[in-house]
Amino acid sequence: MLRRTKIVATLGPATEDPKMMDKILEAGVDVVRVNFSHGTAKEHIDRADRLRNRARAHGRQIGVLADLQGPKIRIEKFKQGKVMLEDGATFVLDTRLGSDEGTVERVGVAYKQIQADVKRGDTLLLDDGRIVLWVDEVTDSEVMCRVVLGGELSDRKGINKQGGGLSAPALTDKDREDIKTAAEMQADYVAVSFVRTAADVNEARELLRAAGGHGGIVAKIERAESLDVVEEIIEASDVIMIARGDLGVEIGDASLPPVQKRLIQLGRSMNKVVITATQMMESMITSHIPTRAEVFDVANAVLDGTDAVMLSAETASGKYPDKAIAAMDRICREAEKQRITTHSDHRINTEFGRIDEAIAMATMYTANHLGVKAIAALTESGSTALWMSRISSGIPIYALTSHVETRRKVTLYRGVYPVSFEPTTGKDHGEVNREAVDELLRRGTVRDGDLVILTKGDMMGTMGGTNAMKIVRVGEMAGD
Repeated sequence: MLRRTKIVATLGPATEDPKMMDKILEAGVDVVRVNFSHGTAKEHIDRADRLRNRARAHGRQIGVLADLQGPKIRIEKFKQGKVMLEDGATFVLDTRLGSDEGTVERVGVAYKQIQADVKRGDTLLLDDGRIVLWVDEVTDSEVMCRVVLGGELSDRKGINKQGGGLSAPALTDKDREDIKTAAEMQADYVAVSFVRTAADVNEARELLRAAGGHGGIVAKIERAESLDVVEEIIEASDVIMIARGDLGVEIGDASLPPVQKRLIQLGRSMNKVVITATQMMESMITSHIPTRAEVFDVANAVLDGTDAVMLSAETASGKYPDKAIAAMDRICREAEKQRITTHSDHRINTEFGRIDEAIAMATMYTANHLGVKAIAALTESGSTALWMSRISSGIPIYALTSHVETRRKVTLYRGVYPVSFEPTTGKDHGEVNREAVDELLRRGTVRDGDLVILTKGDMMGTMGGTNAMKIVRVGEMAGD
């Protein structure tokens, strides 16, 4: 059984060895994430090139997601590397303090505008909420706090404001340069961190296009205030990532599960791709098996309809990158056996705005009611396959295209599988149909007697031109 939910794995020191790259490919990774918070432009480009080369050797198509660092809303360094904060103690965030002069009493702040964003009575959360500070007084350069929940605090930990409200722009000067690197490495997706509004997404897209990049834009939902305008953000994006780390800190951990479910449903209803991320298999950084809670977490995201689940440190720096992917693969496959993942009433009562969208919806309705074994979408841009993938179904959707960029893009779509396809018979529709079905036969996807649905356009080679759906029985094809 093909796995429909896609797996995104972060590259890093743990995956540098070519043998480990082979192992994560064999384990089932679909898209690799390159984290621009670490490393140089050359390192990122080289990693993506090496992975793509290994994927070709395996006969695989792998997508590449370039994840921008975003604003550095974090403390600076301590003289001794870390301190122990006691409950009730005074602790100062000092924007004028040197970058490595922190003590148990105060520490520098990389985000120099913090004093403009907070006031007495606000709660600040450091290190993903492990340290809680209550703001007592704010001056031109200092935020004087009382420690509500203390503990060990080390260098460069992140700062969040409970309820949101830190106004750092989503795109920094570093991000703008990194977008040029993403274009150079032909990234299939570029993720924008700490998105506040749709304007952040639009700016990133404009910068990527100006640099010659053609990838989709991923909006990372990790700010509390972004939830107030999330539909506008989703509409402007190609993909949303539910970045549960910072988002959970800002809205509270108990509020996160219903928000995650809502975002998955909203993204799919708006025909956008959804990635669920952060701490999905966190224990596997050091353990060769996941916890039962992690198993449930991954499975529930699959049952809710996420397109992809993502691994971060588990594969970037963990001990068992391939085992983490294999465990996630196993959990996804089992969850996908449940009826809820193969039945849908998506858009059953709405009108369609485009002919190719109507063909996609008609295809899925027919496929789900006729015992179809596979769908072959002859596509230029991948849009028809995306619309199809919004409908819950256990039927594999093959995106047949000659464009490598489209094949890489669909690696993130739930239940869609890229196929390199260049008809040898020109524009003869009957022969093209036969070649498409022969390709599925060659892959062992279908056999004689199976029903297959083909979708394509009269004007092959034209973007957005899908206007035909044809039902064929393998071995009995005739005409166009």
